[in-house]
Amino acid sequence: MYLTIKETADYLSYPEAYVESLIQQKKIRAIHDGEQYLVYKEQFNSHLKQMEKYKELVEEILNEPIPEDRDIKDED
Repeated sequence: MYLTIKETADYLSYPEAYVESLIQQKKIRAIHDGEQYLVYKEQFNSHLKQMEKYKELVEEILNEPIPEDRDIKDED
């Protein structure tokens, strides 16, 4: 349910220093228990779902064949 900064960095595939800076910038919500920051894991679910949908959309676009251009004229 709650992750440490190291676990959060592993979960998000980011460096620990970057996760710490996001916490300090208040872009990631975290609580401080006196020793370390703890991050609620569920706050990333909607972001990760959106990223999955975006990746699928990009793959779909990249796999779509390019139609032939009918306006090309042969100048022989």
